[in-house]
Amino acid sequence: MNEGLIALLSIFFGILGANSIVFFRKESSLALKGNTLVGVFSSVFFVKSFGRLGFNPSAIVADHGDQIWLLTINLLVSFFSGLLGVLLAQKVISWATGDSHQES
Repeated sequence: MNEGLIALLSIFFGILGANSIVFFRKESSLALKGNTLVGVFSSVFFVKSFGRLGFNPSAIVADHGDQIWLLTINLLVSFFSGLLGVLLAQKVISWATGDSHQES
């Protein structure tokens, strides 16, 4: 795999994470477009921020050995960043609109 394919997989898992939160919390939905946008940007942000710990795409392909654990960490971070991104966006929206009666 090359770096571009790993980055696209990472973004895809971020989108999956953002859209899968709807199955667990219906009130956290920002519709399909909103969840998808939040998933893309939050996965890119988290992988760029925390990827310096060694699970960014360039570190995964640097050694031509078996780097399946780094790829797994990368994809899990992307998935959970999509989940957290939607929850954070929902909190910001409820704060901005003054809607304080929503549950945490």
